[in-house]
Amino acid sequence: MFRFLSAGESHGPALTVMIDGVPAGLDLVTERDIDPWLRRRQGGYGRGRRQVIETDAAEARAGLRAGRTTGAPLAFQIENKDWRNWTEIMSPAPGNEPRKRALTEARPGHVDLAGGIKYGHKDLRDVLERASARETASRVTAGAVAYRILEEIGIEGMARVTHLGGVDCEGEADWSNLDTLDESPLRTFDRDKEAEIIERIDAAKRDGDTLGGIIEARFRGVPIGLGSHVQWDRKLDGRLAQAAMSIQAIKGVEIGDGWRNATVPGSDVHDAIYKGDAGYYRQTNRSGGLEAGITNGEELVVRAAMKPIATLMKPLPTVDVTTGEPADAARERSDTTAVPAASIVLFAMASMVLADAVMEKFGSDTVREIRERAEQHQAYVDGY
Repeated sequence: MFRFLSAGESHGPALTVMIDGVPAGLDLVTERDIDPWLRRRQGGYGRGRRQVIETDAAEARAGLRAGRTTGAPLAFQIENKDWRNWTEIMSPAPGNEPRKRALTEARPGHVDLAGGIKYGHKDLRDVLERASARETASRVTAGAVAYRILEEIGIEGMARVTHLGGVDCEGEADWSNLDTLDESPLRTFDRDKEAEIIERIDAAKRDGDTLGGIIEARFRGVPIGLGSHVQWDRKLDGRLAQAAMSIQAIKGVEIGDGWRNATVPGSDVHDAIYKGDAGYYRQTNRSGGLEAGITNGEELVVRAAMKPIATLMKPLPTVDVTTGEPADAARERSDTTAVPAASIVLFAMASMVLADAVMEKFGSDTVREIRERAEQHQAYVDGY
């Protein structure tokens, strides 16, 4: 139901985003609802010089009228201001192929070699431009729209970092103080760990190296019963995992305490069920709000492991794909770490999966019917 496509290269003129399946009647103002998330994606300690050049903003092109969605596909454009520095290299016009500046030294850990072989390119820029994490601005745009749908039925979310560069910074998830995450250069509640992590980022930058980490998207107010157990592709945890693993540099994902739960007895894993005046509840949430592919009403917790960025300023050995000779890997302008920014991308992808599941259960034509059916469902749950 909720789906998006994007087009555009890292150093092309713009990114284009098209979103289908957005219900009619959704209040949506790009400056209020989308651009703040784009700014969060550009933030975080350890980012490179490009974030000084770009000031991302989404320009609505279709599907939005007078601040409300019409039910038609939405389209947005995000300008690449760095395009002015790449017009010759990235020009779509024939006869401007800058072979003197072709990128031929494949970077280990990046798509360069595999993509070059798959699509028959010797100038690896024809691969890496689309594979660049610049594309995630499109995901954040679509995710911000999805999050507006979630807000309509009372779902609230956060994006944070729980580990960076070998240092845990999990802290307590403080829903009453979400501004702390925007104020933190690392998007963490654990402000006591910031100095140590920043020191490691600075050291990595001096060494021409990069750092990875663990990110988390968390949602509360999620209704019981999103997703299904009846087929593999309807399980919500599977859909969330696919969305998370599609993000650049993500190499692992867990729901709740997934990796820890594999190492301890079941009595220390499963969340006991109780019932009180407010209905069913758990005192623990090791399952991360999902059981057998269905939400259980507890906080939904998705974590992902991001490897260090593949572009190193002290490059690893590689091979030049045009000569077949040993070479140093190509060096592109890059970040020392983008873990805080990646948390925003994970949040966006999880929001899209959740919005799709919400419309699957409560309808997809208008925001009004989604709200009404969600309220009816909650009344049913309260009386179960």
